[in-house]
Amino acid sequence: MTLTFAPFLPWTVIAILAGAALVLAIAGLLRGVRGAWLRGLALAALLLAIANPLLTNEEREPLSTIVPVIVDRSQSQDVQQRTAQTEQALANLKERLARFPRIEPRIVEVRNDENSDSPATNLFSSLSASVSDVSPSRVGGAIFLSDGQIHDIPNATPDIEQTLGFKAPIHGLITGRADEFDRRIEVVRAPRFGIVNEEQLLTLRVFDEGRTQSGTANVTIKMNGEEIGNLQAVPGRPIPFSFKVPRGGNNVMEFSVAELPGEVTTTNNRAVHVIEGIRQNLRVLLVSGEPHAGERAWRNLLKSDTSVDLVHFTILRPPEKQDGTPINELSLIAFPTRELFVEKINDFDLIIFDRYQHRGVLPILYYDYIAQYVEKGGALLIAAGPEHAGQDSIALTPLESVLPAQPTGRVNQGAFYPRLSDAGKKHPVTRGLEGSGDEPPHWGRWFRTVGVEQPQGQTVMLGAGQDPLLVLNRQGEGRVAMLLSDQGWLWARGFEGGGPHVALYRRIAHWLMKEPELEEEALTARANGRMLEITRQTIGDNPGEATVKFPSGKTETMNFTQTDPGLYKIERRMNETGLYEVSNGDFTTLVHVGAVDAPEFKAMISTTDTLKPLADATRGSVHRVVDDANRVVLPDILPVRGEVRVADNDRMLIRMTDETVLKGVNSLPLFAGFAGLGALLLAFSALWWREGR
Repeated sequence: MTLTFAPFLPWTVIAILAGAALVLAIAGLLRGVRGAWLRGLALAALLLAIANPLLTNEEREPLSTIVPVIVDRSQSQDVQQRTAQTEQALANLKERLARFPRIEPRIVEVRNDENSDSPATNLFSSLSASVSDVSPSRVGGAIFLSDGQIHDIPNATPDIEQTLGFKAPIHGLITGRADEFDRRIEVVRAPRFGIVNEEQLLTLRVFDEGRTQSGTANVTIKMNGEEIGNLQAVPGRPIPFSFKVPRGGNNVMEFSVAELPGEVTTTNNRAVHVIEGIRQNLRVLLVSGEPHAGERAWRNLLKSDTSVDLVHFTILRPPEKQDGTPINELSLIAFPTRELFVEKINDFDLIIFDRYQHRGVLPILYYDYIAQYVEKGGALLIAAGPEHAGQDSIALTPLESVLPAQPTGRVNQGAFYPRLSDAGKKHPVTRGLEGSGDEPPHWGRWFRTVGVEQPQGQTVMLGAGQDPLLVLNRQGEGRVAMLLSDQGWLWARGFEGGGPHVALYRRIAHWLMKEPELEEEALTARANGRMLEITRQTIGDNPGEATVKFPSGKTETMNFTQTDPGLYKIERRMNETGLYEVSNGDFTTLVHVGAVDAPEFKAMISTTDTLKPLADATRGSVHRVVDDANRVVLPDILPVRGEVRVADNDRMLIRMTDETVLKGVNSLPLFAGFAGLGALLLAFSALWWREGR
């Protein structure tokens, strides 16, 4: 009960009236006026009634004590039995907190940010958000259910209460076991670009966490799926490794370290690095058998590429044209056959025979050297003209063993539109050539092809009457292409609108030099942030589903969507960060989604060390939720009044709040109603009675 006033007049007016009444009462008493003291009491009662005294009583209800429970749902919690431990521990914790009606738990489940390329476990930012709407004095403590790998823990400084925003114990419930250990591998330093066939150097490191590891760890290194190295690494020490980039374009390097029996997870036992291969000074040998209108098209195309070192010879004076002119009077350069085709043949990335025929310029043995060059990984392009169907055709030399098609001796004359075959519509060399989508194709006609027998490999372009026009074939470790017409220069000259000769010639050359983007059968994957893009190129039918293995170990099948003939894609935003393995049929590739040095994967073993300093500073405690018998056991909860001054290592202390909320106010006016009227009448009646005597 409290006494308050709700005056009917301002206090200033009441004070003036009280002063006047006091003066009158004192004057009456000094002059001995009969009943002066009764007059004073009557005036005092009247003034008290004007002041309107009230007796008030507040009804208050105690507020609940807020206890945020921060549950770690990050990717590191998915390994081993941590997810099951978390679920059971959370259920037990809810049950225990429910025994205390004045404790209000706030369950906050924290997952990795799906929009972040470098995910981390940020639990304390979630803690601040969970109690931002309540008074700090209502927070009785905070409980973290995690594996201990938390990346935003504040330092346990003397002003930790200001950092947290409240003064209450911090408790940790740690999943996992105390004897966990893990092995991982990471690429410390590696080039993003490398010149093809030149020595490159990278540094990698193996980590054994949670145990003292003696000896070495076996590391296997693969390049584009093929093993290129095997190392014995000492854990903790940087290991250099030198290698050569085998091809232009993307080259995927895979590093895998032998797993330890019983380690927490093997998902971080592999790492990938993508290095872009750059061809520097590509060496191309172009041999034109005779001057003709088309040789300039090949020369201009190759010379326009600054990365190509072109060696071009045109046979102007074949042996049968000897007319007795002295050599010293000829301004011609002798064809250095031995130097080109014996001594330095392996220095060339591509050899092109443009309308070349065997007329004794090259010894017959040299064709065998060229065939061996192809078998060992070289590239050969035959741009054939009418001479290829004659008796001096190079198809009748030892080069025959690597050519995908043999001439029939027939030359087909007549106008035709070059068309893509069914395989050519899917093959990356010819797929999507500008103008190929129309019928007839939106480009100029050609007028001559060389007839051949049924070719090997893929026929990607057709001439008149479905005759092969462009044939691509793998031979041994090398590749061979045959363009069975010398009319491509018509496109270069703009005849009937021209055609995509630059794109076609460049794609043929790059396919021969094994550019990954032009592989007809390939599975590739790349990541752009959290977006995973899987591409499957094939000249066959629908490749079916892709199987994707996530960093957490789960697998999922995904369906391809056809975007172009022979081109299928999958685009999916991934909710996990780490190394993905994608497979389709006999093809497998790896891709890393997100940052390779994300904090979430730096350490995977559970630990009590991270939360312990903060728990000690706030008089909290840290406990493992699993005992030696692999049972989930939680410490008791002890509510305490007032400030927590001493930590209890066996129990989780919760500081109970003293705050209340006002539910209502009851007021009783002392001079209201008949009671107040009676008091005033009594005072004035006594005055009248006294004066009447």
